[in-house]
Amino acid sequence: MSSPNQPVPFTADDYRARMTRAAESAAAAGLAGVLVAPGPDLVYLTGYRPIAVTERLTVLVLAAGQDPVLVVPTLEAPDAEHAVGAPALTLRDWTDGMDPYAVTAPLLDAKGRFGISDNAWAMHLLGFQQHLPGTSYASLTEALPMLRAVKDAAELERIAAAGAAADATYEEILKVRFAGRAETEVAADLARLLTEYGHSQVDFTVVGSGPNGANPHHEAGGRTIERGDMVVLDFGGLKHGYGSDTSRTVHVGEPSAEEQRVHDIVREAQEAGCNAVRPGAACQDIDRAARAVITEFGYGDRFIHRTGHGIGVTTHEPPYMIEGEEQPLVPGMCFSVEPGVYLPGRFGVRIEDIVTVTEDGGRRLNATARELAIVE
Repeated sequence: MSSPNQPVPFTADDYRARMTRAAESAAAAGLAGVLVAPGPDLVYLTGYRPIAVTERLTVLVLAAGQDPVLVVPTLEAPDAEHAVGAPALTLRDWTDGMDPYAVTAPLLDAKGRFGISDNAWAMHLLGFQQHLPGTSYASLTEALPMLRAVKDAAELERIAAAGAAADATYEEILKVRFAGRAETEVAADLARLLTEYGHSQVDFTVVGSGPNGANPHHEAGGRTIERGDMVVLDFGGLKHGYGSDTSRTVHVGEPSAEEQRVHDIVREAQEAGCNAVRPGAACQDIDRAARAVITEFGYGDRFIHRTGHGIGVTTHEPPYMIEGEEQPLVPGMCFSVEPGVYLPGRFGVRIEDIVTVTEDGGRRLNATARELAIVE
């Protein structure tokens, strides 16, 4: 196994296999193919990330039985040619003054239904519809929700390294002073530590102190953290191109009996959610297991979000651990288990680990203590 600082590099063959699998999955779903715009799907499938995303059309066209084609502006073709996955596809470039949709149209079934990247620009989708009025489209999240969900060994290694870096960040943040400092100062510490431990991108640093902790996605602000505050910490980003996301709740000074009790309930719920992870279980089973504990103790109406979300080349992606999601868990899936209780005007508690599905259960990729930590 490679070291956490030198992950196994992806090869052109890896990207070729991903594109083939995507095309075959599209055909199995009754689609004529998929159109992939710049963003996480394009990076995942080809290794290509345009330096700048502009109004000029860049799109990867995948369909079963035909070679992958990446349509790019001529001025960006040299960069695309250097992508690791470039040997596994054909580049077709267009110059300013040409109609990029006319260039792309011959690659598409004029009466087909296509999956298209969620983050594709509306102007590009409308351009395809204008040139090929017989086509129809569905978002990739809707059409192929499991496209990136099952990770291979090299991907798991990267997600584990990102999780270890987030764990190291948490261990260090416990050593800083909380009382008397603004939430933004602690958030800056978290961002600095994530970067020091190898993250190339910090996506979020939630620091919700006291009543702000009752807002699950509170943006760190100028509130001064005080002794007696519960503080929800939720932070993550990308390392080696793959995500981390962990939450712990700490207390400034000794907690009250109620604060300790709520934290213990959430910890028990998180344990139940993690223990429910196994191949063949439905995504909703993880939500049910965690939610049942919180409901049993009378806080069911204060658990106001899903139990988890997938993670990979983005920090939020399918699958989702939520009631109604019957997608079976498969070895290699990675997702968060993050129940919480939020008491408006008072405090909140959330505990989160990234879990991967194994052949016989689940394995946490975060290992820091889940007990209520006391900070100064």
